[in-house]
Amino acid sequence: MSSRAYRTAPTDSTTFYPRLIGTHGAVAGNSYLSVDAGVDALKAGGNAVDAAVAACFVEGLVNPQMNTLGGECPILIRAAGRDEVVAINGNMAAPARATPEEFRRRGLDHVPDEDILAAGVPATFDALLTALERYGTMPLREVIAPAIALAKNGFPVSQGLVNQEKYGLKQLAEKFRAWPGSRGVYLAQGIPEVGALLKNEALGRTFEYLAAQKDPRAAFYQGDVAAEILKFSREREGLLERSDFADFRTHIEKPVSLQFGEATVYKCGFWSQGPAMLQALAILKCFDLKKMKFDSADYLHLLIEATKLAFADREQYYGDPSQVMIPAEVLLSDTYGKARSALIDMRKASGELRPGDAWRNAALLPAEERFTPQPWGPGTVHVDAIDAKGNMASFTPSGAWIKSAEVIASLGFPLSSRMMTFYLGPANHPNVVAPRKRPRTTLTPSLAFRRGKPWMSFGTMGGDQQEQWSLQFFLYREAFGMTIQEAIEAPKLSSDHFPGFFAPHDHLPGQVRIEARFGAKAIDELRRRGHGIEVAPDWTEGFISAAQIHEDGRLEAGCDPRGSKSEAFPSFAYCW
Repeated sequence: MSSRAYRTAPTDSTTFYPRLIGTHGAVAGNSYLSVDAGVDALKAGGNAVDAAVAACFVEGLVNPQMNTLGGECPILIRAAGRDEVVAINGNMAAPARATPEEFRRRGLDHVPDEDILAAGVPATFDALLTALERYGTMPLREVIAPAIALAKNGFPVSQGLVNQEKYGLKQLAEKFRAWPGSRGVYLAQGIPEVGALLKNEALGRTFEYLAAQKDPRAAFYQGDVAAEILKFSREREGLLERSDFADFRTHIEKPVSLQFGEATVYKCGFWSQGPAMLQALAILKCFDLKKMKFDSADYLHLLIEATKLAFADREQYYGDPSQVMIPAEVLLSDTYGKARSALIDMRKASGELRPGDAWRNAALLPAEERFTPQPWGPGTVHVDAIDAKGNMASFTPSGAWIKSAEVIASLGFPLSSRMMTFYLGPANHPNVVAPRKRPRTTLTPSLAFRRGKPWMSFGTMGGDQQEQWSLQFFLYREAFGMTIQEAIEAPKLSSDHFPGFFAPHDHLPGQVRIEARFGAKAIDELRRRGHGIEVAPDWTEGFISAAQIHEDGRLEAGCDPRGSKSEAFPSFAYCW
């Protein structure tokens, strides 16, 4: 062994990224440019909410394959000095004309998975403005300034924007031939090279217009922005009307929560898939996870089976609580979780989709009452910020991906196609499309307390995988004692057993996608127990970002190397 070696010990148990610890602020996101905007806000005297809003405006510019201003942004916030968490329902709303009959009249048997008929009222701007006005300290013109500068002067194109599988510009070039608004912004000079500067001057003008208004909300939903969106929609025979915009409001709500171990996890309500993570935890708390190894077949089998049960309930019960009844208290109760846990056979994987009977508080719904599944979705990003005073922000902007809708040339962004997650039937399904209804969404920020004190915010992109990866990250921390960065980089898996949120709502019973780093022994045993295993390339299951406040006041942030390894986005975190 050479005496000149700087290290001879194995590196398998060390993380790629270092632990980032400080005392002033922590920001994590899916671009170094958005994190920089958040850090600038904090250093200018703003708080964590100001930082998160600034970061989100930049995210929607530099990662348009993952989200833009025309999409959605669910939010969780803990204000300094308070023991409560609030949720901002940053979900889009269906137009008043959106009914099953209207889609069928047009010869459709489902809501299209892209373009104008899947578009509702954009929610991102109102959600960010609501967070800023209620919980931030800086004016819009200051937090949006970094996004304006990057839009007008150009931002360096990332590997993800050019090369991301299915969603990057190389993949979209052919589609953009029919979308002049998109082609004009992203392919005016051909497919850009990674690192080339790209301008979105129309979006820069939109940002400047909004920042200059005395009432930016009215300017967006009743002024020039709404007028341009409605003109675009009418020209393409869309469903949006001026009244849809005038009546749109972002709601501040009480989140749902569940205690697991020494932690309490907060999620957005049943219009999101957030409660599915809590349901899985209610099942898993019935087992002694700390006696298992995180990479053992027993733990992985239990994790998969609990996830399948929780997500079966997501399909059966979740929807817009303002329009449908949801047995929320039962779904999140320990009694129901314990009853559901008894359905798990540790020796054999279940091939059924098994929702519980939450209306009767029973473990299993009779087969004749289950919704029959109908024959992964585009991108999302996530931003976390914590400041020295203890303000905590968890934002998950998504939707209006450039893959799924044409850019409105005058505005610089496309509309969301989130209505694709609606069903047209059966009529009693909780997620059937209806006027002004909000589609249930995969978007799911997370915030947690530990031992009664604020602990961390975290989240990820990933469609139906978001809550599965967030669950695993949380368990790595709470059950197995890992640091933020260890838990982010640890191997992960996901199940396709249940119907997907996105059209055509396909599902693959028993299918599990698992990173090879779990090891051949555990993976082979999962096969033996009946799981349909697809071994995924390492560093393709995860994409978590997170921030933490320690009990002694130190702050910590972490991001996922999968972002760059998988050519999705340049994940970044900063703490000082």
